[in-house]
Amino acid sequence: MKTSWFTTAPLLTLAIVAALLLQGCSTTAGIGRDVSAGADAITESAEANKTY
Repeated sequence: MKTSWFTTAPLLTLAIVAALLLQGCSTTAGIGRDVSAGADAITESAEANKTY
């Protein structure tokens, strides 16, 4: 059975887009954790160095 390019191309495109979106979610979550860790470090430093 031979498949048409018009059948294969949209499925291949959908698979590639899904893979990129899933990778993007992982990257976004990682950036969120990094920003949160940075904010925690700034807060801890501010608490440790306040003079009042």
